[in-house]
Amino acid sequence: MSYLPPATIDALINEAEEQHLYFKLIEQTNKDFALANENIDIPLDIFPFELKLLVQEKILKLINHKFAEYLNLLYIIDVSEEQIKKLDGSDVFKLSEDVTFLILKREWQKVWFRNKY
Repeated sequence: MSYLPPATIDALINEAEEQHLYFKLIEQTNKDFALANENIDIPLDIFPFELKLLVQEKILKLINHKFAEYLNLLYIIDVSEEQIKKLDGSDVFKLSEDVTFLILKREWQKVWFRNKY
């Protein structure tokens, strides 16, 4: 079974829940944010739509107020620079939404691989 990246944030979360890896996704996200010194402290019992909003809110704050830390976070999580460059930065809210998806997609990929191999 090969890894297929989910097409939407909802598909990603559904896949994580179906494979009983939702908590691992949260743990991995918390861990990588902490590694970047940007603690996010996502509770393990958070609802999926709240997870998305919490991460997006954090990303929006970083883009607006701590841009160097935002770039460092993307580097630590290992989000594709190529994918980031393709995003439209004219609407910061939309950008934060898109970046949140890329972050969660990368975190999910890490969890998925660790679980399979």
